[in-house]
Amino acid sequence: MSDLIALAAIGLGSLLVLVAARAMTPRRPGRHTAAFLAEPPAPEPAPVDPWSRPWSTPTPEHVEARHTPQRGEDVGLVRPYVLADDTLDLGIICERRRAAVLATLGVDWPYGYVGDQFETFAALTAAGVTA
Repeated sequence: MSDLIALAAIGLGSLLVLVAARAMTPRRPGRHTAAFLAEPPAPEPAPVDPWSRPWSTPTPEHVEARHTPQRGEDVGLVRPYVLADDTLDLGIICERRRAAVLATLGVDWPYGYVGDQFETFAALTAAGVTA
């Protein structure tokens, strides 16, 4: 019981010190009070770095096209910076991943795609060319 009394005395003493320290600190006006709103805000220092000046060259046309607002009748089905020729053929990637997963399981999966080196090797072998 004496330990509990000692701990309570220490706790109340430290609480009293905290309340006294808070009472001695100067108080700022609240954020939504008239006194706070009457104070002019401190000016922010201007940044000094190379990006604070505007770029000296004109903005490229494709960048402006990305940031212009779209109207329904003026918008094509594909944005000007997305070209259909540059899209990936995911069938090749899926086929390679399938072969890699099956190879880890010990299954030999013969795969091929249009334009792979195996077609070239087969054509050279059929023609009788050896390396």
